[in-house]
Amino acid sequence: MDVTMIGLQNAGKTSLLRVLAGGEFAIDSIPTVGFNMKRVQRGHVTLKCWDLGGQPRFRPMWERYCRNVNAIVFIVDIADQDLLPVAREELHALMSQPTLEGIPLLVLGNKSDLPNKLSVDELIDHMELKNVAHREVSCYGISAKEETNLEAVLQWLMKFANR
Repeated sequence: MDVTMIGLQNAGKTSLLRVLAGGEFAIDSIPTVGFNMKRVQRGHVTLKCWDLGGQPRFRPMWERYCRNVNAIVFIVDIADQDLLPVAREELHALMSQPTLEGIPLLVLGNKSDLPNKLSVDELIDHMELKNVAHREVSCYGISAKEETNLEAVLQWLMKFANR
């Protein structure tokens, strides 16, 4: 099963992938240059996860790495509300690509352990997820650091393993 994890810089993509793959959370994770790939074994299913850099220079590559995957995971730092408009704009630009129509989308509000974070309902509103069409869309609040709600993320991904 192929999954692409995208989101703006510093959203926690690499940290989330490290924890999902059974590693330790690292507070000093360095920014991803280009992409990383990790395999996450879950029962009889192997998730091949692409973790793409979130800096502006890497965003034009996102669409290419999202084609023909089983699911797209868009990660948002819910404690950094200044970047939400940019995250929304990038997500909607990506979801409007005809090549990505029908691919399920999971939006994860990461850093739920921090103060001044958005709730899931606020994230759904800020990201205008009700306007994302032609695909299944789900949204969860998580903390890669505290490993909060990660089992739900894996269960959601497993649902699309055989599609």
